[in-house]
Amino acid sequence: MEPRPPAWPLLCLLLLCQSSCAGVGAQTYPDFKLQQPQSSEVVIKGDTLTLNCTVSGSGPVGPVKWVKGWGSDNQTVYEHKGSFPRVMRAVPDPSNDFTIRISNVSLEDAGTYYCVKFRKGTVDDVVFTKGGGTEVSVHARPSVPVVSGPSHRAVPGQSVPFTCSAKEFSPRDIRVKWLKNSTLVRAEPPHVTPELSNSSYRMSSTLQVKLSEDDVRSELTCEVQHPTLAAPLRKTYALHQALRVPPSVSVVAAPSGAVEVNKTVNFTCRVQGFYPGAVNVSWLENGTEMNTGNSTQPTETSRGLFELNDTVTVQAGEEKSGFKFTCLVVHEDQEPISGTGILWVTPPALGESNEGLIGDSKSLIYVAVGVVCTVLALLVIAILYLIRTKQSKAGKSSPSARLHEPEKSSGTTTTQESDPNNMTYADLNFAKEKRKSVRRVIELSQQSEYACIQGSNSSSSQPASSSDNLTYADLDMVHLSKAPRRPPPCPEESSSEYASVQIQRQ
Repeated sequence: MEPRPPAWPLLCLLLLCQSSCAGVGAQTYPDFKLQQPQSSEVVIKGDTLTLNCTVSGSGPVGPVKWVKGWGSDNQTVYEHKGSFPRVMRAVPDPSNDFTIRISNVSLEDAGTYYCVKFRKGTVDDVVFTKGGGTEVSVHARPSVPVVSGPSHRAVPGQSVPFTCSAKEFSPRDIRVKWLKNSTLVRAEPPHVTPELSNSSYRMSSTLQVKLSEDDVRSELTCEVQHPTLAAPLRKTYALHQALRVPPSVSVVAAPSGAVEVNKTVNFTCRVQGFYPGAVNVSWLENGTEMNTGNSTQPTETSRGLFELNDTVTVQAGEEKSGFKFTCLVVHEDQEPISGTGILWVTPPALGESNEGLIGDSKSLIYVAVGVVCTVLALLVIAILYLIRTKQSKAGKSSPSARLHEPEKSSGTTTTQESDPNNMTYADLNFAKEKRKSVRRVIELSQQSEYACIQGSNSSSSQPASSSDNLTYADLDMVHLSKAPRRPPPCPEESSSEYASVQIQRQ
């Protein structure tokens, strides 16, 4: 087989006469016109690009193609034959309008596009004429900004960095603003660098923020402005994600102070002002862990912080006096925070015991006095009853004895001692009968005082021997009144006989 002559001489000939061929074609077909009106076009990444091209008049046989770039590195974008998924003609065939649409434009689609009329050649198609070209610029909107905070939570008072970043935007002109709770915060200009894979860019902006407890409900906003955006892009970061507020821990006892044996004491661990709301509470009794069961759940305050009260109940045994009850609080895997309460146990106070005994003694005294008073009252009533009974019996006997007060006594012979104040008079009234001579006999006794009056008939000089003639006056000193010195009583009428009896007071 003879070797085939190389084809490069023909290719060189075609390249040499490319420009002259176009002119030749124009001269051969003077009424043929190709129009590509767009000199430049800007399209946003992801949008659809429209490239306009129309022909008119008679021209040579050959296709119309769209190519990107010119020269040896050009790239066919569209032709009637072949498959181009993202490119399609705007007007269906057959037509003189060769406008195309490129969908989902990417940054790689940037470049200069030509609408070219080819003339069918012997081997390959030859360029007959082309348009002036359309320079396409692809702009890319920045991605939604991302705001990142510190890798670990920080406590109030610490200054921590926050970073806002965006990428794949073009052109590189971009502006960033920071706002804290809608208030503008000064920050350094963003740092913009080109992407390695394409003609887009990326940026990052950093802001230092000093945290406080009030930042639990604060927000940090990054606002990105770019020529491709109708409105700025925003991303908000809640500062509570970067904040840790440690709790304050205290232990209080109820009742406070020392308590008596076997009393119940409640030790309450107050865990206040912490964030986030997850804590672990445990109790130690003199360093030994206690089993207290389930603890209560934290509650949120109006400031956004949390608080918790955990209570343990202790029986105050005398051996537990001085025991320490410690509350351990672990928050966010940090070192435990503790609070301690001490149990003091005292026996009942001696003063309180004496007061109880004194109170009981007083009660007994009151009862005894009441009983004695009651007995005395009963004795008085009994005595009065006996006196009245005796008086009633004496009133029924004959003769009767009536005791008179001194001012009512008169006319009776009296026997007096040197002190007249000790005189007691007994007015003895006898029933009316013949006048009798009275013989007065006074008998004194250590136990009872009696006035024995023995009476006899006036016609007889001898005393009667019969005991029936004796009359006794039982003188109860309760009813005898003492009187100052008075003249002797005057005798009354014969119907009454008086005996003046002087009683010796013991």
